[in-house]
Amino acid sequence: MNTQPRNIVVIGGVAGGASAAARARRLSETARIIMVEKGPHVSFANCGLPYRIGGEIPTSDKLLLQTPESLYSRHRLDVRVLTEAVNIDRESGEVELLHHLSGRRYREHYDALVISTGAAPLKPPIPGIERPGHFTVRNVPDAEAILQWIETAQARRAVVVGGGYIGLEAAEQLRHLGLEVSIAEAFPQVMTPLDPEMAEHLHRELRRNDVRLHLGDGVASFDAPLPEEEAAASTVVLRSGARLPADLVILGLGVRPEVSLAREAGLDLGERGGVRVDEQMRTSDPRIWAVGDAVEVRDGVTGKWTLMSLAGPANRQGRIAADAIFGLPTRYRGAWGTAVLRLFGLTAGCTGAGEKVLVREGIPYQTVHLHPLSHAGYYPGAHSMALKVLFSPDDGRLLGAQAVGADGVDKRIDVLATALQAGMSVSDLTDLDLAYAPPFGSARDPVNMAGMIADNLLGGLSNQKQWNEVEEAVAAGAQLLDVRDTTERKRDGMIPDSI
Repeated sequence: MNTQPRNIVVIGGVAGGASAAARARRLSETARIIMVEKGPHVSFANCGLPYRIGGEIPTSDKLLLQTPESLYSRHRLDVRVLTEAVNIDRESGEVELLHHLSGRRYREHYDALVISTGAAPLKPPIPGIERPGHFTVRNVPDAEAILQWIETAQARRAVVVGGGYIGLEAAEQLRHLGLEVSIAEAFPQVMTPLDPEMAEHLHRELRRNDVRLHLGDGVASFDAPLPEEEAAASTVVLRSGARLPADLVILGLGVRPEVSLAREAGLDLGERGGVRVDEQMRTSDPRIWAVGDAVEVRDGVTGKWTLMSLAGPANRQGRIAADAIFGLPTRYRGAWGTAVLRLFGLTAGCTGAGEKVLVREGIPYQTVHLHPLSHAGYYPGAHSMALKVLFSPDDGRLLGAQAVGADGVDKRIDVLATALQAGMSVSDLTDLDLAYAPPFGSARDPVNMAGMIADNLLGGLSNQKQWNEVEEAVAAGAQLLDVRDTTERKRDGMIPDSI
């Protein structure tokens, strides 16, 4: 903008909105900054909600990173909770607000407007989905309501519908509370950003912790329980006909961008249903920006528009929007979907594109799998991890990475995410100078090793068969040589038809 904005209104007070408001204040001591939030809390740690349910976070106040009072004291932000933006008048530059407790409607003028309305949990029209005892996990009141229901209903059995991040974290935490837990997932695997052979590690960990998996079996209906089923919430009926009596149902079916306000204001929406923005998070209106789960962004690998409901990108987008409002040239480079999950004793992480995405987009790729130790094998406590790296067969450019293991996964995924965003090739991985001491890593880090294996493939120094090609190769006359030692074979089992 050519002039300093005097009035900035931010709609939505969680990750992206709060980041935009705080950054705007740092860029201007004089601007009037109003942030409205239709819920009772701002700047809360929504990624921590499952851990409140399981008691790892002991009280809800620990999730409240800031309050209206603290934001005013620290940043002189005018924060209004329980206040919803119901209409944007682009011609007059005004937003109509509704205070839910008093019912008062009023208007505020803006020179710059930031929309950070987030995403709403998906609740498809499945019969019975609105029955009592069914919950989504979006905000602090949701977590408290789940805990209250568990206590009053004396819940023993929970069904989690959906095996994404929220569903898996909720399943883990409910098991910590001692509930019997089943997961119903319409896809044949949990955590769909992972490729199937990587997700299989999570399936084993879930079963090891007595979580019942119903994969490739979506929900047909939520029925009133039969008398003999004695379920406090409903009986979850799967498409296979299986009946899962539940005292508690957690709906983790994904989210959709909350764009009704933007749509009614006539802002451009994209093909994925999110608000369309440019590299500075500016919408089709030059005075309006949008950030967070409500917007479409460019996929850093494919270049296609995508939705990326993650806290890290939302926070960065909020900062970029504020920079743009004050004329700074900061640009958003895209999203690579870097994410990490703890599931009982395992950690799973990913960045960039997996095979499913690359096949769908017709992008050529090669992969390497390795199973290195988290740190030096002679130092106590080393654990094996499964690491997968995907790269271009033409120039070795990194395309994605996935890892699952008991230790060291987050570190390697973060290194690979950095390399991916820097446009590095697998050859570059071999030369990365990474920190080493026996308790923390190896002289040749797993990231270095992945680069070496991939570099050998690119140079024609070695060939490989993928896990799903071995059976066909053996049938065609190949001999499978098992080079594991006796301890490894006893621990993990023998491979049929190998020597």
